[in-house]
Amino acid sequence: MNEYNYNANNNGEENNSMNTYNGFSTDGGSPKKPKKHTGLKIAASLMAMLCVSAGSIGVYSQVEGRLKNAVAMVEEKVEEKVENIEKNDSTEPTAADTAAEVEKVGLIKTKTSSSDEMATEDIVDKLLPSVVGVESKFTVTQENNGGFYFGFGGFGQQEQQPSTYSATGTGTGVVITDNGYIVTNAHVIYDSEHGAGEAESVSVILNDEKSYDAEIVGYDTDCDIAVLKIKAEGLTAAEFGDSDKIRLGESVIAIGNPLGFDLMDTVTGGMISGINRNITINDKAMNLIQTDAAINSGNSGGPLINKNGQVIGINSSKMSSTYSGEASIEGIGFAIPSNEVSSIVDDIMKYGYVTGKPQLGISCQDVTENIAQMFNLPQGVYVTAVSEGSAAEKAGIKSGDVITAVEGKEVKTSEELNAQKNLHSAGDEIELTLTREGKEETVKVTLDEVKNKNK
Repeated sequence: MNEYNYNANNNGEENNSMNTYNGFSTDGGSPKKPKKHTGLKIAASLMAMLCVSAGSIGVYSQVEGRLKNAVAMVEEKVEEKVENIEKNDSTEPTAADTAAEVEKVGLIKTKTSSSDEMATEDIVDKLLPSVVGVESKFTVTQENNGGFYFGFGGFGQQEQQPSTYSATGTGTGVVITDNGYIVTNAHVIYDSEHGAGEAESVSVILNDEKSYDAEIVGYDTDCDIAVLKIKAEGLTAAEFGDSDKIRLGESVIAIGNPLGFDLMDTVTGGMISGINRNITINDKAMNLIQTDAAINSGNSGGPLINKNGQVIGINSSKMSSTYSGEASIEGIGFAIPSNEVSSIVDDIMKYGYVTGKPQLGISCQDVTENIAQMFNLPQGVYVTAVSEGSAAEKAGIKSGDVITAVEGKEVKTSEELNAQKNLHSAGDEIELTLTREGKEETVKVTLDEVKNKNK
């Protein structure tokens, strides 16, 4: 049974290597130092070139084993040259001689492309066993407002009870451990559009068409990530890559189940169209990868894959076919970066919620331009209630205050307020500008941590 591994610096600083669930790592090994003797300069020169070459060709997952073998070969050659120097009392080799020795062990390459890049069909063969279908069943309650009727005594209104109906949603998931843990989008198993909430049941269909009941381990609707668990062993876990290293224009592949399972395992291709896109979806600000690989309903939760066969994003959304009722939209999809997914999944599995998410502890509503004119208020975010013991209460924020700026940046809607707040972490101190009884004030708030568990 695989353990869930999390690679992070103990001091809390960002770790540039990819957090993984399949035992792989982007950490490189450190080469052995050559013995100290008269050939020390030769060894130092060779070792320096080996390290630079290994870093330049970008072979991260295999470099450790190759580097060790190369170092052993270089050490043997260094020993031979040292012995010749000591015997013949000759001068040390030139830089050209050193470069020639390095080239013989195969680490100097003219192209950075290379050995780890895979053909598209090989990438698909590698990832298909790790891509699954996710089916969620919901019970939706529909409010009925009743209807008018005519009878003796005139018109009346007939009250009706709320009606319920069953709904099914489909999506995609990625296997992250060989013993049945799967990552997908939260919106695949949680319905907020129709108010159904968490799915009553979830099932997972593997690539071999076997179906399993799935347990919802946890999810975060703000981050749009969920973790599922099925009772299965020997699954093929996907290899995740470092999303911080993706490049604009890099080729990518998406695999998913658009429009349901009739088109299961659909493969589409494209490129990285944008990096670090700050997109707001359903009032939630997210930092996403943009791609022109075709992503449709049912692709949610599926992998975005780089040319090395590594998952560098979880597909989550796309622009609708029209924008603002005018422009036609094609080929604008988005994925959650793999490094962010890794951190979110780790928190969900360890704590049941995503750590570090900030909150003020207020209820609010927007002050639109019309409301501002009607009640002589500034445009901003009107505080309707303050939670007891919250960060806002501790900072002295009161019901009736209108928040107009965060850290000097103007906010006119709750969406803008949340976007600015979410640029910070729990424990950070931020300055809010607000209007109270016609007077402008500034207050400093130390943000609380959101600790609600979805599961």
